[in-house]
Formats: sequence, C-alpha cells, structure tokens
Amino acid sequence: MTSNAATADRTLPTTRTGGPDDGPDVLEHVLGWTLVVVLAMLITQVGLI
Repeated sequence: MTSNAATADRTLPTTRTGGPDDGPDVLEHVLGWTLVVVLAMLITQVGLI
C-alpha cells in the first residue's frame, strides 16, 4: 500500500463550519423561501423591477 491508500482507509474528521448539525431542516427551508418571497415583494413594491 502507498501512503495515499493508507490515509484513504482511515476516517478523517470532517471540517466543521460552525452551523447546526441537527434540527428541523423543513423549518430552515420554509424560512429561507419566506425570505426570498418577502425580498421579491419588497423589490417589486419599491419599483426596482
């Protein structure tokens, strides 16, 4: 085995981003789309589109 093959067999720790690991994914998606819709409504009300 080469050194690259030996390191590929080990489980390396994943990079942490600081975000939550668990939680309601559905809530996150709903809040994200709500933000998109509110922003779109604001842009159209201001007259930028």
